[in-house]
Amino acid sequence: MSQGCSGGGAPRRNAAARRVANGLYLAAAPTFATMAILTGAFGGGSADALCSTASASPLGGMVPMYLLMSAFHLAPWLKLISSRSRTSQIGISRV
Repeated sequence: MSQGCSGGGAPRRNAAARRVANGLYLAAAPTFATMAILTGAFGGGSADALCSTASASPLGGMVPMYLLMSAFHLAPWLKLISSRSRTSQIGISRV
């Protein structure tokens, strides 16, 4: 039976898909933070002009929304940082 029929390439494809998913998982927070900075620097645009209550609330507008979305997507970064600090502490304790 050939390797193409036996599914021998499936683990390799799964690993590649997992790496892509992890990259996308980590890309959300910096993307939203960048959008918040750019929106704050260059103005809110037409979305703020459409809402008559945009200036009534401090949470109104696009910049706070992007900052909140960035904060909500920080979990993957926090997991990555904590896992790296744990592995470095294990390496230090073995020395």
